[in-house]
Amino acid sequence: MARGEINPINRVVPLTEIEKRIRDLEKNGRVLKRLYFVKLRYQGKGVEEAAKIVGITKKLGYIWQDRWNTESFNGLIPRFAGGRPPLLDDDEKRSLVSVLERRDDWSTREVRVLIKEKYGIEYSMKHVRELLRRFGMRFGKPYPHDYRGSKNADDDLKKNDSG
Repeated sequence: MARGEINPINRVVPLTEIEKRIRDLEKNGRVLKRLYFVKLRYQGKGVEEAAKIVGITKKLGYIWQDRWNTESFNGLIPRFAGGRPPLLDDDEKRSLVSVLERRDDWSTREVRVLIKEKYGIEYSMKHVRELLRRFGMRFGKPYPHDYRGSKNADDDLKKNDSG
């Protein structure tokens, strides 16, 4: 004897409406995945099976179903605020980039100290490297320059190679 489903899904919207929303939201992967889950539930799949098909945990499937049952489509929209706001605002970032562009041999440690002194923000070395990468700047250990060498060392080398 087959037992009935313990936690049924509320069929508050026709399946055709769900399919229409799926077509409209194909660019929004998060909501689309949730709608596919709901569609599978409408088609008679259990929570565990539907969750496995869309690639989520059973627990998350129950969370999505509860949101669907209480809020319908609005319950499927992700709820996140976008994370912590950046410590440096856009103007400060532009100002920092202009300072960094005046010299081309900054070390990551020097940039970190500059940010601390100029803006009062203490970043980790890793975060400074990430910032530099976002600015489109390269970072690395600079080659040591011999203070005794000629200012035209590259040109002198080319002359010696060709002669």
